Formats: sequence, structure tokens, C-alpha cells
Amino acid sequence: MSLLKTTPTAASKPPKSKTREWADSLIFAIVAATLIRWATFEAYTIPTPSMESSLLVGDYLFVSKLHYGPITPQTPLQVPLTHQTLWGTGIKSYSELIQLPTYRLPGFSEIKRNDVVVFHVPHQAEYPADLRMNYIKRCVAVAGDTLEIRNAQVYLNGKPGVNPPGLQTTYFMQVDSPNDEVLAALRAQGVVEYDLPNGAPQAGMDVNGKYGYNISCTVATAEYFRKQPYVKSLTVIEPPVRLFPDAADFPNSGAASATTRGWQLDNYGPLPIPKKGQTIDLSPGNAAIYYKIVARYEHNEGITWQNGMIYQNGKMLTRYTVRQNYYLMMGDNRHNSEDSRFWGFVPEDHVVGKAVLIWLSVNPNADFWHKIRWSRLFNIIR
Repeated sequence: MSLLKTTPTAASKPPKSKTREWADSLIFAIVAATLIRWATFEAYTIPTPSMESSLLVGDYLFVSKLHYGPITPQTPLQVPLTHQTLWGTGIKSYSELIQLPTYRLPGFSEIKRNDVVVFHVPHQAEYPADLRMNYIKRCVAVAGDTLEIRNAQVYLNGKPGVNPPGLQTTYFMQVDSPNDEVLAALRAQGVVEYDLPNGAPQAGMDVNGKYGYNISCTVATAEYFRKQPYVKSLTVIEPPVRLFPDAADFPNSGAASATTRGWQLDNYGPLPIPKKGQTIDLSPGNAAIYYKIVARYEHNEGITWQNGMIYQNGKMLTRYTVRQNYYLMMGDNRHNSEDSRFWGFVPEDHVVGKAVLIWLSVNPNADFWHKIRWSRLFNIIR
């Protein structure tokens, strides 16, 4: 007769306490939620008007990480070391930081022109990419494109780009005198100034001493106001600013281009967008364009900026091969958006996901009964 060795059954084990059951359930829920958030969808809120009127302040979004593929953590891991590991190595700490390779899992879409994209802001160099603030902008150019803006129109590779329907420009609207009729018309047309009480634009004088309002609105709204009898003129405001690559390392001032371009918000470029595998000849005329790519985004050692050129370990670099794709991001509120025109390219490994759906929209300037923008609920983002 053969004998079978029996193993303890689940019934023979002591039952879990209620506290242990709750703890196990909580740990499982946390792990599951973390994995879902990392790999599939994450919720975000729009806090600033840089994407108006495509996205409004108070919109709540779902951002898909499945489109481009989730990316592995970029924060260095702190690994404990044993006494034996430390012995004779000269390491004076019981832990060290290890940077694992960054890898993006497969997605079902590439980053495309006109996608609304969430990404880690590139210029917070004091933090790993995934611990920086997240921005949301529209991808206006992809790797390999050449972008130019002429009189506020984007051109890609010499051809006019597609303007999003919510594209906004800032104007000075001259009026004889501000009154309730003007404010009511501004409110009815969706013109909002979020930094002012109730979101109502405030009248003032322009540099020429004319009385009126600074407003940001779409072309259709601008045409509406041009036809109103109380509007004397409506002129585009393009604030003078120092942009990339004249400022090669925004917001720092240590790296300035040897070639001054003087580009402005509505007249910018042409600017080539770097592509993975592309080899670039570096010169004082273009080194500022690629400085942060070489010094920051691709983690090269010993990089310095001297006399308008990039140096590595004291030797001038005259050629460089790009190791990942880059993108140019801009806000739809073109005169009220800190974007790639200020700080340059967005590396592919900084991209979080694609904004796909508005699931809630709350008007911060409305009263309790009108807080919810019902018409925006469950709108697909385009």
C-alpha cells in the first residue's frame, strides 16, 4: 500500500484576524490603484488658462498612458548596502542611489501633431523628470519637423499647420468708456480674466494712452467685437520677450546664444526639431539649440557652456548624435502660455500621456448653482 504525504489545508491554518484582513485589503487596493494610475489612466485638473479656450480652468481630465505607453520610474532608487559591500570600497554611506534605465512600454499610438499632451516640465533640472511639475500643451511639431511661426500662423516643413478651434490671441480692445453693456458682452462671449474678481476683465490704458481692455479670445470672438459700435479698435498684443534659443537655458541666464535671433511669440523660427539618430554639426550658430539636450536630457557627463559652444571634459564638441526624439509644445492661448518658445524641446522620456476626456468642469467664477459647466462633461479632447 502506498502512502501519500499530506500538506496542511487552508482550514488547518489559523484564521486571519479582522485587522490583518483589513490590512491585506488596503495593501492590495493601494498596489492596484498605483499600477492602474502608472500604466493606464490618471486624472488631472487644469489650473491655468494657457490652453484656453480648448481647455478651461476648472476642467478635470483623464490622461491616457496607454496611447504612448507607460514609462518606468526615473527617480533613482536608494539601495541599502551591507558592511561587506562597504568594506574597502571607500563608500561612507550604508545606501546608494542607483539610476535604472528608462524604458517606455509599448503603446498603441505615437505622439502626433496636434495631440494634447501631458509632460514633465523640462526646465526643473533640480528634480528627476518624474518628480517635476506636469504641464499640458498641444504638440505642434514632432521629431524631424522644422517649425516656423509667421504672423501667428504655424508652418511645418514650409506648409501651414492646422489651427485648433480653440486657439486664442491677446488683443487690446479700445472702447470709449467701460460700462455694463461691454462687461456683459465680454461675459457672454466667454472672455475671462481668472486673476481678477469674478473673472471680469478690468479696463485700463494701453501704452498709447487709449482706454480699453486686454482680452484673450478666439478669432471668431475678435470678429464679433470688431463689429460692435462701442469698439473703436482691436489690435493684437505681442509682448516683447526673450525666447529660446537666444535664452539657451530658461529660466537661467548662464547660457546665451552666440547668434541672436530676436524671435517673438507670433514670429518664431525656423527651428528644426531633433530626431533620434540624427547627427548634428555644432557651431556657434546652433549650439544653443542643442545645449540642454547634450547637458541635461541625455545625461552626458562633464558638459559645460563656454563662449557660445558646448564642451565635454574641457574639449569642444563639434558633432553630436541625438539619442531620443524631441517635440515642440505650445499652449492654445498663444500669448499667455509659457511653452517651448521659452524653454525649447520636450524629450520623449518626459511625456506622460495623451489628454483624452473631460469628465468634469467647474467654473471657479460662477455661483453655487452655476458651478458645473454641464456642456463640457464627457467631451472628447481634440
